[in-house]
Amino acid sequence: MDKILVACETWVLKENIKTKLRVFERKVLRRIYGPPKEKGGTWRIKSNEELNRLTGNKNIINYIKAQRLAWFGHVHCMPDNSMVKKSILVVTRVNKIARKT
Repeated sequence: MDKILVACETWVLKENIKTKLRVFERKVLRRIYGPPKEKGGTWRIKSNEELNRLTGNKNIINYIKAQRLAWFGHVHCMPDNSMVKKSILVVTRVNKIARKT
């Protein structure tokens, strides 16, 4: 999963992207944990609730949000003349002005 989440702190997470990420995550988890065998000898697909119990309700969206906060902390600690910090401040100001109008 690490290669999939490269630079995830810069992603724009719209609802359709979140849905696709959740579906992909469940698909990978079902592959990792495998199907449970029933008493009759048949196999079935694990439910979303079973996957949530197995992972402790951790999901890819919360991981991305945590990475974003960590990245913001790094930017906040940068010197004021850093290009990254300057660009973040400009974008923040522009967004505030756009919301007021």
